[in-house]
Order: sequence, then structure tokens, then C-alpha cells
Amino acid sequence: MSTHHRPQAPAGQRNGPLLLQPVTGGEHAAFLRRPGPYTASFLQTPAWARVKTGWRSETLGWFDADQRMVGSALVLYRRPPGVRRFFAYLPEGPGVDWADPQLERWLDPLLAHLAGTGAFAVRMGPPLAYRRWSARTLKDAAGPGRRVGDVLPDLVEPLGTAVADRLRESGWRRCGEDGQGVGVPPRRISGGAQPRLLFEVPLAGRGLDDLWTGLNQEWRRNIKKAAKSGVWTGVEGPQTLPAFHDLLRITERRDGFDLGRGLDYYQRQYAELNAERPRSMRLYTARHQGELLAAHTLLTAPDGNRVWYQTGASADHRREVRPSNALQWRMLCDALLAGAAVYDMRGVPDDLDPAARAHGLLRWKLGTGGEAVETVGEWELPLQGAVNKALHRAMHTYLTRR
Repeated sequence: MSTHHRPQAPAGQRNGPLLLQPVTGGEHAAFLRRPGPYTASFLQTPAWARVKTGWRSETLGWFDADQRMVGSALVLYRRPPGVRRFFAYLPEGPGVDWADPQLERWLDPLLAHLAGTGAFAVRMGPPLAYRRWSARTLKDAAGPGRRVGDVLPDLVEPLGTAVADRLRESGWRRCGEDGQGVGVPPRRISGGAQPRLLFEVPLAGRGLDDLWTGLNQEWRRNIKKAAKSGVWTGVEGPQTLPAFHDLLRITERRDGFDLGRGLDYYQRQYAELNAERPRSMRLYTARHQGELLAAHTLLTAPDGNRVWYQTGASADHRREVRPSNALQWRMLCDALLAGAAVYDMRGVPDDLDPAARAHGLLRWKLGTGGEAVETVGEWELPLQGAVNKALHRAMHTYLTRR
């Protein structure tokens, strides 16, 4: 199973031309909740457009000859400084039939539409897996100077490989193909705005006993220690977001990164996602003797098939009672019992050197027994015309010099 892709779309969706047109946020949200071949990322929901202030947005739908909506996209538009045209961005989208042999039926109408809006270039992130490595494979491969990309994968996804080849042949350029790695360095994301190397825990077909035995000994020991120490785990409401954000600032200082997100960002995210679909975003907390020691955000896909551990925060003290392990175990169990097929722990560094600071996050997630998944990544294309191509080059020059 690929990153966001379930069995291929019905054959009826692959005949004849497709019509692309704007749809309302309500129509888009209803489409994403339908059972179907794709699980949409939270980054492709109409609510996410309301989270991302500073961007103009549009929701689009593809329709077949029977006027059935068969695909969707959230497009974010931003105007670079001093430029009258827009940069169009589809984070972890669009949601189209990537297995269609006639992929141009989907992408050509999109490019024509974006050109009509005044966009000079587009970036998209096909929601597909490219390569996979098991926790065991990466643990065995750890060593000085090693990186995930140096290790032979356990699985190469045929669909992801084919789509990457077809996009390259059509003139698209993969972000980060200038020698950067596939992973997520601690301070910035390499190769695009979204992480290219994810960590997933498969849940489909597993029970709680399977989930428990999939953890390594250190994780099981820490979870038992947290329970014996009296660590409480649960879900709290938006009133706890300020305390979560305080913990996040502590975590950023301790681990040497800065997400640059204020409390208002998480309050807006919580309000907008849950207004569109209740329980889309939950705040999980771990307390010891009443004191908040860890807080993690969990997001759920519109169809419930995937959940994302998005942001984690923890205190500097009482770490010996292992609140974060206890909290992740609670979140994993809740996701399994809710029927999710995948627990997505989002980005991880690609550093396999045990002496490197960045390796700690990867090592921690490997303990869940999941797998590292390299996605197809994000791809960019300047729209037709010399002016658009010049603006695209200028934008990258500007970003490189910042």
C-alpha cells in the first residue's frame, strides 16, 4: 500500500475527457469523506486553507462524463515579493487517479486552469510512496556516515516509480534533486515544503497484541515503567493548547529546532479542522501527579483511514517516568481501535549515524516497529511562457539567497 493510495480507481473513471472546475468547500469536504480508492491528506482539506493565513486558496473538482466528481484538489496561491503573478501549491495533492495510464487527462486541465488564474509556476506533491525500509533493515544498517538513501530498500513501489518517471518526462522537476538527501534535517525540510521521508506504523489487519509485540524491548519497558509510575494519558480540549505550546517551546530549545509557529496557529488549526469534521484534530496529553509532562497532536483523515502524529512536546524534567512513550502507545491503540489503516509519524531524518544528534528521532520512531517511507516527493513546473519561466528562476534565486 502506498503512502496515501489504496486499490486503484474504478475503471469507469478512466474513459474520456475530464472536466475540471471550482467546487465549494462543502462539496470538497463531502467528497473527501466518501469511501474510495484514496485517502486525502489533511493538507488537502478545505479547512487547511483557513489554517494557512497569507495564502489565497481554491478548491477544485474533476468530473467525468456522467458529471460525477472523481478527483479533487486544494490549491494554495501566494504572490512572491514584487511579483504580480502567483505561485500555486498543492501540498500532498492533488487527489487524482495516479494509476491512470492517461495521467495527462488529469494534469493538463489543472495546468490550464492554473495558467488562467495568473499562476507562473506550480508545485505539487503526489501522495504516493516510492521506497520502503523496515525498522529492522535500518537498525541493522546504522553506522558512521550512513544514510537511509545508502541502504537497499525492502520495497520499491511500482506506481510511485512509474509516476516519477512520467512526471520527469513531462518536464516536471523534483524538488531537492540537486544532491540533497531524502530526509528531514532538524532545522528545515529538504527537497520541498513537506517531508519526503516519513515513518509509518501499519495498522490494517493487526490487533493490540500484534501492535505490542511489534514494539522493541526498550519501548515496551518504557511503557510499563510509565504505567507503574502512575502516568495518566488522555485527550484534552483546546483549553490545554497554551500549556502544549509552552512545552513545545521547551522541546524546541532542548532539541535545537524552531517551528516558528505561535499559539494562535495551533488554536486556529484546532478550531478549523474540528469545525469541518469533529475529532479531526485531538490533543493527547500525559500527566504525572497532575502535572502536564507531554502533549502531542493527532490528526485524522476525512475518511478515517489514516492518522498523523503531527507535533510532539515534552518537559525537561521527570523524563524517567517516560510520558512520551506512554502517550504514543495510547495514540497508537486509539488509532487501531478507531479503524485506521496507517499511523503516520510524519517526517524523520535520514541520518543512520548513531553519533549524530539527528539520528535520535529516527531511532525513537524505529522502536515502534514501523517502516520508513520515501515518498515520490514534491515536483515543480513553470507554466508555459518565457515570462513564467523567468519568474520561476528568479523565485528560486531569491529563496536560495535568503
